[in-house]
Amino acid sequence: MAEIAATDAAQKPTSLRTVVAASSAGTTFEWYDFFVFGSLTGVISKTFFTGLPETAALAAALALFGAGFLFRPLGALVFGRIGDRAGRKGAFLATVLLMGGATVAIGLLPSYTQAGIIGPGLLILMRIIQGFALGGEYGGAAIYVAEHAPANGRGKATSWIQTSAAFGLFGALIVILLTRMAVGNAAFDAWGWRVPFLFSGVLLAVSIWMRLKLTESPEFAKLKAEGAESKAPFKEAFGEWPNLKLVLIALVGVMFAQGAVWYTAFFYVQTFMERFLKVSPETINLLMLSATAASAVLYVVFGWLSDRIGRKSVMLFGMILMTAAYFPGFHMLSKTLNPALAEAEAATPVVVIADPADCSLQFDPVGKASFLSSCDIAKSTLANAGVSYKNEPGAPGAPALVRIGTQTIPSTTAEGLSPAVAKAVKTSVETRLKTALAQAGYPPRADPKRMNLLGAFGVLLVFVTAATALYGPIAACLVELFPTRVRYTAMSLPYHIGTGWVGGFVPFTAFAIVTTVGDLYSGLWYPLAFTAISVVVCFFLLPETKGKPLS
Repeated sequence: MAEIAATDAAQKPTSLRTVVAASSAGTTFEWYDFFVFGSLTGVISKTFFTGLPETAALAAALALFGAGFLFRPLGALVFGRIGDRAGRKGAFLATVLLMGGATVAIGLLPSYTQAGIIGPGLLILMRIIQGFALGGEYGGAAIYVAEHAPANGRGKATSWIQTSAAFGLFGALIVILLTRMAVGNAAFDAWGWRVPFLFSGVLLAVSIWMRLKLTESPEFAKLKAEGAESKAPFKEAFGEWPNLKLVLIALVGVMFAQGAVWYTAFFYVQTFMERFLKVSPETINLLMLSATAASAVLYVVFGWLSDRIGRKSVMLFGMILMTAAYFPGFHMLSKTLNPALAEAEAATPVVVIADPADCSLQFDPVGKASFLSSCDIAKSTLANAGVSYKNEPGAPGAPALVRIGTQTIPSTTAEGLSPAVAKAVKTSVETRLKTALAQAGYPPRADPKRMNLLGAFGVLLVFVTAATALYGPIAACLVELFPTRVRYTAMSLPYHIGTGWVGGFVPFTAFAIVTTVGDLYSGLWYPLAFTAISVVVCFFLLPETKGKPLS
């Protein structure tokens, strides 16, 4: 008997490692699929939204990136119900099949030039499938690992699920970088962008093979053997106040911040560097690869730390750090990556003088609106050039003016004109504005010779530290927060509303705010507000869950 017990004890660590490896690998591949799209929004906008102006095309691509997140809560509900009624394993095996198939399909879609509206239409459908599948993935993987892990090691064990996001992003960036280097920028924009999507077919096969080897989690197997599994997960999770209260606390006290912090640190920062600071894609990829490599270690460190001192204190540290770092950090990125831009803004500020009635709120989630007034043309040109500006009211009915130092450049309306003539008018205004900006010292792109890459990496490392401190313990915290009967459903919904509806729309919403307000940093108010709300709710209402029995 002693020998058998010793053998069992020796097998348990290996069994847990297998569970963690298989669950994390599958989640890594799904995150890879999702992040490839997020990292290629610039190329996607050129390929599938050719008929739109440059700024509108990027806005449409960013909105499409967010559309994948929009459907994540629906996937959370569907697969959460399956997971709570039929089992964890089957639910998150189905999600990887859907996710991988949709991603490979994106690599085969015709462009707008090749098939017109059919191309973007199919792209939207694939993004919806991706979001729907990912909605069921995270909860299943996190719960599966947590229900195998010992009570004093759940934070470290489940942190590998968080690390899978880093591995997925790292894999996406490295495949994109290697493909770009192999075929060149021109070929990459023409057809090379398809390679990272098609490569996910290989990852899909590996993921399915690994997950087929898994058995059901012991907690759910025990529940099912006793006939105690939930027959109505939705009603129990959201119709009974004790559970609903926990769902709301998880959403507002944790997931608001998680969505805002993580997607600012890993996605909006890329949009900011590329669109506003005019940093080359290769430099951005290298910086993000370095930051992501650091994050892979930090997830586990903070997960382990939460096993020692508690989930709540570690997560609060991440929230507070990011709250303090949003504005100083992005200002520092400007100074380290494009100091000429920061110098030009300080020496020669730009002012848009326009009739407020002539200016639209340039918020276009579907990318179909036309902003053709003299004010809109002036503002979109400046925002697209990465130039901050101040607004001053102009005379009623008068065309907008742009003051750049001592120069004053009049804008022109293109309203009511044919598309060809309107495009010519916009091009004329853009040319005059860009010429004046160049004369005032505004750089058309960041100068590699003046970049302080080490300083920029230091800023990203602060963001990454905040994101990993918050995200590392989250899986363990959420699993421990909810009862086994409705854990998959109750945990998945707040998670995917927070990451999907708050986090997924950070790049698009922040970009839209910047183009409207004129301040390159104004978009940061969006994630800052959600993070601040979570700090307050988490501090006062979130219970400490470390070591709580899962049953």
